[in-house]
Amino acid sequence: MQTFKGAAFTAEAAWRGPNIAEIPDALVKLRWTDQPFEWHANTGEEVFVVLGGIVDMHVRGPDRAERVIVLEPGDILHIQKGEEHVAHPRGGAQILVVEGRDEA
Repeated sequence: MQTFKGAAFTAEAAWRGPNIAEIPDALVKLRWTDQPFEWHANTGEEVFVVLGGIVDMHVRGPDRAERVIVLEPGDILHIQKGEEHVAHPRGGAQILVVEGRDEA
């Protein structure tokens, strides 16, 4: 058994950190970042949990219109297959991501 102090976690570089567990065909990933990721649409579902910091999740709807969802510590976002999104942290943020192994 292993405990992770997510709210205090940092890493040597943005979007780096340990993979916490492997669930059949899924990964549970602890990540730290102070920089945006990149626009993408997953081939499966994703669960995005903000443990510390604030993250502006930019999303695009089917009409390509962009909107921002503000995620604070404890907020969980369930992203469906094919939904375009990109995370923009406001400063440093600790994030738990659960997604399919093929998204690694």
